[in-house]
Amino acid sequence: MAESHTAVDAGVGGETLPPDPLEDVARQLLLEIGEDPEREGLRGTPARFARWWREFSEYDAGDVGTLFEMKAQDQVVMVSDINVWSLCEHHLLPFSCAITVAYRPVGSVLGLSKFARIAQRHAHRLQVQERMVEEVAEEIGAVTGSPDVAVIARGEHLCMSMRGIRTPALMTSAVYRGIFEDDGPARHELVAAALRGRS
Repeated sequence: MAESHTAVDAGVGGETLPPDPLEDVARQLLLEIGEDPEREGLRGTPARFARWWREFSEYDAGDVGTLFEMKAQDQVVMVSDINVWSLCEHHLLPFSCAITVAYRPVGSVLGLSKFARIAQRHAHRLQVQERMVEEVAEEIGAVTGSPDVAVIARGEHLCMSMRGIRTPALMTSAVYRGIFEDDGPARHELVAAALRGRS
């Protein structure tokens, strides 16, 4: 984990770290939109802005490799409504996604919380939704060793809801691999679960 850049007591000889360079970015932004960074209500905003960006970009998802032995075969494991926030790399505006994941285990199952950790890891960066679902599917396949993985994300993007056309809408992105590539029962069940989760 990278050290915080916010000016705080460093704990060595009473020294303090220099202010985060992102604070200057925030002050300049406020000036450019006609605000006074020194007015009441905004004095602490540059520091809060910097802390949030560091928190977002330095997010640590922790261990995602916990597997449990499983004797049952031919089961499909599905986890729905994993809600994440990310940032559109085109406009630096947030988007929220409800992610549904399914896979067929190969001898062991992935710990339940690990799906959310994997999703959050890929959400905590500048993203586009289509790439995010690809990355989540790729990591789940790599961790579980299963070739049968599917990920569906349904997201609302503020770059569409609050700018440009200013119309809220949900975008759906999906990755189907292995048994989910066929338009059969496994895929139908997954799609139904994803559509139930967010309307």
